[in-house]
Amino acid sequence: MSGQPTVDQLRIADDPSAWAAVGFEVNGNLCEVGGVRLLLQGPGPGRGITSWSVRDAGSLELDGLETEASHEPPAAGIRHPNGVVSIDHLVVLTPDLDRTTATLRDAGFDLRRTREAETPGGSTRQAFFRMGEVILEIVQAPEGTKLAADPHGPSRLWGISFLVDELSDTGDLLGPLLGEPRDAVQPGRRIATLRGEAGLGPAIAFMTPGPGAIPA
Repeated sequence: MSGQPTVDQLRIADDPSAWAAVGFEVNGNLCEVGGVRLLLQGPGPGRGITSWSVRDAGSLELDGLETEASHEPPAAGIRHPNGVVSIDHLVVLTPDLDRTTATLRDAGFDLRRTREAETPGGSTRQAFFRMGEVILEIVQAPEGTKLAADPHGPSRLWGISFLVDELSDTGDLLGPLLGEPRDAVQPGRRIATLRGEAGLGPAIAFMTPGPGAIPA
């Protein structure tokens, strides 16, 4: 391991046309967002984000996250028609926050802070890791959900929050597919979620920049 773990690629079980329809620039089955590659593999047995590749991780056994090693340089993403410039947060759901956090720390991931407070999704605990330009947010699965029902079960890659300059520009393109903007958990930021009618597998949100992001 030569440095801080960073994300190279996310493999997603979605048709590329679905992502193009909500304003992402897609080349074949590849969408480059900031330094991260999204490989849109089409519908299959999995759903949402099925796996990822990571640079410089001390282990590829990451509490159930299907992980491959990468030595590729970062992508050179563009500003997308929907206003997206990079990935802000990559979200992992876990039935055991302490277990997943410890596993990632042992693999060299850079834990910046933990938080214990209610979120709009019903979770009460989160941990935040810095992976280069991406924040990895580990979220305790809310009580009553299928994932929380098995405390010994694996964690899973669940959602992506994309960084945009202005939510108004994103809303102009997406129209009713974009939920109502609200204050984000991070002070000074705004967030809006993509509605399920858009047909994407992962949970998707769009966030504005602001001082509430964890330090680089």
